[in-house]
Amino acid sequence: MSFFKKLKDKLFKSSSKLEEGLEAIVAEGAAEDDTDAALTQEPVPEPAPAPEPAPEPARPTREIPLPAPEAPTAPPSETPPAPQEIPDPAPAEMPDPGPLEIPGEVMSVPDAPLAERPGFLGRLFRRSGAPGTQAAPRRVLDDAMLESLEELLIQSDMGVDTALRVAANLAEGRMGRKLSVAEIKGLLAAEIARIMEPVAKPMPLYRTKPQVVLVVGVNGSGKTTTIGKLASQFRAAGKSVVIAAGDTFRAAAVEQLQVWGDRAGVPVMTAPEGSDPASLAFDAMTRAQADGADLLMIDTAGRLQNRQDLMEELAKIVRVIRKKDAQAPHNTLLVLDATTGQNALSQVETFRKLADVSGLVMTKLDGTAKGGVLVALADRFGLPIHAIGVGEKIDDLAPFDPEDFARALVGLDG
Repeated sequence: MSFFKKLKDKLFKSSSKLEEGLEAIVAEGAAEDDTDAALTQEPVPEPAPAPEPAPEPARPTREIPLPAPEAPTAPPSETPPAPQEIPDPAPAEMPDPGPLEIPGEVMSVPDAPLAERPGFLGRLFRRSGAPGTQAAPRRVLDDAMLESLEELLIQSDMGVDTALRVAANLAEGRMGRKLSVAEIKGLLAAEIARIMEPVAKPMPLYRTKPQVVLVVGVNGSGKTTTIGKLASQFRAAGKSVVIAAGDTFRAAAVEQLQVWGDRAGVPVMTAPEGSDPASLAFDAMTRAQADGADLLMIDTAGRLQNRQDLMEELAKIVRVIRKKDAQAPHNTLLVLDATTGQNALSQVETFRKLADVSGLVMTKLDGTAKGGVLVALADRFGLPIHAIGVGEKIDDLAPFDPEDFARALVGLDG
């Protein structure tokens, strides 16, 4: 199964919400247009009755007098002969006309129904709404429709500013035109893809060994699983990888990361529970350098962006790493949970200040009906989006493709 098909299937919540909203908007406007047309339609005048034909004048008749028959005269001396009976002539036999035949083209029943019959009647019946031949409803793009579209995009977590911008760009040069749901979806997908195109970038790889990748995010955002999936993909590409389990405060996180390391065939460095994560990061860099590893991926404890003490701890990890390599970390990936909605925007703002975030990974797009938050992030921050996740399997994380995402988000087929 292609990742686009999987993405579209997983994003059914978002796409169905948008699609249902668009259908409701267009249907409402189309119904209003039909009602207005019916109210403003001029009545068709009834045809005047045809005048009755005047009776034809009677033709004059002329009577022609017939001559009176002459009385027969018999000789006085002879007696009249006795009358003879003359047989009546037999009636003439009329020929049998046989069965009445009616031309076939008048009474023949067509095999195809009227809706499929070519010519004027077929076109007439199609126009009258035969099943399967009705055109898709369309609505005039006016201010009311544009406002409804903006509200729908805001509800999909696209954010007010981004939603207004997307709707305005969609309406540019199209006000007053009638649009169907399919046309609006196509225009929306094109506009979303245009916004996302500049940020669709893979994570850059450098010649520095080890390339240090610091993974940060709030509790439950999916950092640990993302590290495991990325490590598996890098190793499949021929890179040697080392993982450091920097979430030393949660034993379950270390165990989970070890499971992913076993799946990917990647070593995982751990430390006793409660150890200093900055010290573990320093030791992991030392080992990765000694082993000549291509990448060192450092997991960190989940932290809320409003906990200043936890944020200071993250800043300490960065300071310690830079003692080994002034350019490290070379990549700082912020893992975001799509189900948090607009809260993801404040997370980006906070983590950028403390950890110099270089790229984003969006997870759990399959668990939200509001996938538009990714569009808001791209529009507001312009940070590279390296990958998106739509499940728990190892192949449920893939490079971000703006066109596939846009089409899946609005519910368009491949």
